[in-house]
Amino acid sequence: MKYFRAISVIEGISLITLLFVAMPLRTYADMHMAVTWVGWIHGILFLIYAAATVVASHMRGWSVLKWLLVLIMGVVPFGFLYVDWMIRRELTRELQHA
Repeated sequence: MKYFRAISVIEGISLITLLFVAMPLRTYADMHMAVTWVGWIHGILFLIYAAATVVASHMRGWSVLKWLLVLIMGVVPFGFLYVDWMIRRELTRELQHA
């Protein structure tokens, strides 16, 4: 799960960078390549994140609804923080019951 958490955080940071750095640079500094490069990188990272959600879902036995929530949080700004919190809470509960 630590790999999934890392992928989630990296993908989330790429989305934040795209929305709050690259897009303003394109709009206010006429730097169109910023969105091109950051958007391309974010797209690849999102595909990796989507595949990782499927793997994590199967490994953890998540319901389809929980899997969809985790997947959708990948397109919500700062949604990766909720996913990270949710996973840490799940792992903490498992340690307490072990």
